Amino acid sequence: MRIVQIRKSRLLRVVAGVLLLVPLIYLLFTHEGESSSEPKVEGSHFESLRSKIRKLPKLVSELGNFEPKKPIVRTGPGEAGKAHILREDQQNDAAQSLSEYGMNMACSDEISLDRTIPDTRLPECKHWEYPEDLPRTSVIIVFHNEGWSTLMRTVHSVINRTPPQFLEEVLLVDDFSSKEDLKGKLEDYITRFKGKVRLIRNKEREGLIRTRSLGAKEARGEVILFLDAHCEVNTNWLPPLLAPIYRDRTIMTVPVIDGIDHKSFEYRPVYQDGHHYRGIFEWGMLYKENEVPAKEANRRKHNSEPYKSPTHAGGLFAIDRKFFLSLGAYDPGLLVWGGENFELSFKIWQCGGSIEWVPCSRVGHVYRGFMPYNFGKLAQRKKGPLITINYKRVIETWFDDKFKEYFYTREPLARFLDTGDISEQLALKKKLKCRSFQWYMDNVAYDVFDKFPELPKNIHWGELRNLASSTCMDTLGHGPPSLMGMSPCHGYGNNQLLRLNAKGQLGVGERCIEADSQGIKLVFCRLGTVDGPWQYDETTHTLFHRVHKKCVALHPQTTHLSLMPCDVVNTYHQWTFKELQPRWQ
Repeated sequence: MRIVQIRKSRLLRVVAGVLLLVPLIYLLFTHEGESSSEPKVEGSHFESLRSKIRKLPKLVSELGNFEPKKPIVRTGPGEAGKAHILREDQQNDAAQSLSEYGMNMACSDEISLDRTIPDTRLPECKHWEYPEDLPRTSVIIVFHNEGWSTLMRTVHSVINRTPPQFLEEVLLVDDFSSKEDLKGKLEDYITRFKGKVRLIRNKEREGLIRTRSLGAKEARGEVILFLDAHCEVNTNWLPPLLAPIYRDRTIMTVPVIDGIDHKSFEYRPVYQDGHHYRGIFEWGMLYKENEVPAKEANRRKHNSEPYKSPTHAGGLFAIDRKFFLSLGAYDPGLLVWGGENFELSFKIWQCGGSIEWVPCSRVGHVYRGFMPYNFGKLAQRKKGPLITINYKRVIETWFDDKFKEYFYTREPLARFLDTGDISEQLALKKKLKCRSFQWYMDNVAYDVFDKFPELPKNIHWGELRNLASSTCMDTLGHGPPSLMGMSPCHGYGNNQLLRLNAKGQLGVGERCIEADSQGIKLVFCRLGTVDGPWQYDETTHTLFHRVHKKCVALHPQTTHLSLMPCDVVNTYHQWTFKELQPRWQ
């Protein structure tokens, strides 16, 4: 009898063991809710299994495990992120440095490389406990002729505010700088970090996009994290970015960006308290942001948790290195700068990954007044505006045909641009079994349509020439709200490229043209609308305002534009659209 009981007990233990293994075996070979047509990333089944086993972040009553126990207090210029105002006798140096760097380096140079900044996180962020075995990270900083103190303050802030066990290295990648202090002086300076900071250099100018891809290939960390060369990371910034990647290697994480004033170096939040935003875009491929929709906000249990975003601004993010490289890194056909944020965002989402913005990770960024350098020979490789060429290359790879037309409606001259060979990008898309752009819009970027609906076709586009003066309607380089003017027709350029769509909206770039008692105005388009009051008569050549019941007229003695009672025989009331010819042809 005893032998029978022992055998029965052993049998029960074996059965229990098998039953415990069943969920793990299921996880190993299946994805919850995944269909066979969805794209798969190599190793994703194992990552799903790992995510079920690994410890996840949790909210605790005490301070989180990586929170500093005691805040650092210092006095001096710019400390606590306060504005530093130079003396009157330093203003010439300030103006010169603003011209040379696009930021006030005379001010920056007087601020400590180790300065303190305000903790701008939500109070809840101080109480997250993160896994102790987060992946080691290479922080990659690409620079070209960057100011010394802003570059080094970026490095110092990373070293000072990052748990050392998670920081594999700070990898500085020099895109062929010519400034003397970025040569031998820089190499000597970083020796103080005892190998934690590495420096590699391009042998010729490659531009931001290709240089970042080079940095990713050279990096030693499991995760790569890109920062611009003029940043200051905030308190406990890295663990919140690593935790989602630790859970799932196909997630790209993005910190919430604070602003650093380019003149005074004051550190301050950009976003309104209590509101979360995420990256979207309009159909001319300009980056925009939208408040997180309720559908996404309600998915989270806590207000400080990460949330999904369709895209990102481009400068600051973390991603698993092998996943990034498996996606082909950045498209090597993209030139210099611009559009790479969209290319990577679409590729991640459509090919099996996702993007999360992380409220508990804050990073300050200097927004320069202007780009202080040109792109030299890089700008001569292609005919036409480089950024628009990049945009076209991205949309021709990742958009469905219907959505491509929205881009060409917004940017008519883009049809003439040569994007180069995209066959390798299309082959990669096929190899990774990436989803359609329609899927992306339906499931990820659905809130784009709230602000930027589908665009009606253009009835007319090009320069709008007045028959009496033979001059053209022009924004004169002004932003909205401002009066439209007249100038000699030059046959190219965005200032004179007007579009009249099938629903009566008259636009220039992302802006609209309206009319009131003051005249014809460039204004902000009403968000969420694509209609307008305008009607063009092919026979009389008049541009009629359907609300005011008047026509656009040019004053005979001035360049002032206004609405007047329509006079179909008066040439000052008559206009013709002429499609522009690209100047690069």
